[in-house]
Amino acid sequence: MKFVIQRVSEASVAIEGKIAGEIQQGYLVFIGISKEDSKEIADKMIRKLIGLRIFEDENGKTNLALKDVSGQLLLISQFTLYADCKKGNRPSFINAGGPEEAQELYDYIVASCKNEVSVVQTGEFGADMKVSLCNDGPFTIVLDSQQLS
Repeated sequence: MKFVIQRVSEASVAIEGKIAGEIQQGYLVFIGISKEDSKEIADKMIRKLIGLRIFEDENGKTNLALKDVSGQLLLISQFTLYADCKKGNRPSFINAGGPEEAQELYDYIVASCKNEVSVVQTGEFGADMKVSLCNDGPFTIVLDSQQLS
C-alpha cells in the first residue's frame, strides 16, 4: 500500500465539473492499493498517517500532528501509484489491486479515517477526477507499507 501525503492549505476534487470533496488545512492523500494489501496493512498505514507530525509548532518546528491543528483529510484512490515502468515506455499496472478488492480496502480506509478525523472528504473510486491543491511548504511524504516496520 502506498500513500502520497501532501500537506495542504486547501485541496479539492471535481468529477464531471462538480466538486465532490474539498478541505482546508490538512492532508491530501493519494492512496495506491496493491494486490497483496490487507486491512491489517491499512490499519498500520492509517496509524502512521494520523500520527505524522508535519505541521509547524509555535517555534516553526514540524512537531504537530493532524489532530493538533484540527486538520482535515481528502482521500483519493490512485491505482497508478503501482505503475511498473521497468520495461518499455508504457507503464504496466499488474501490481495494482483488482478493482473490487481495492475499492473494498479504500472504503475501509475512508471509514477508519472518519473514526479518527472530524472532516474526511473523498473523490470517487475509479472515476476520472480533477484534483486541485495548494501544497503547503511544499511538503510531500510517500508512505510505503513495504518500508514500515
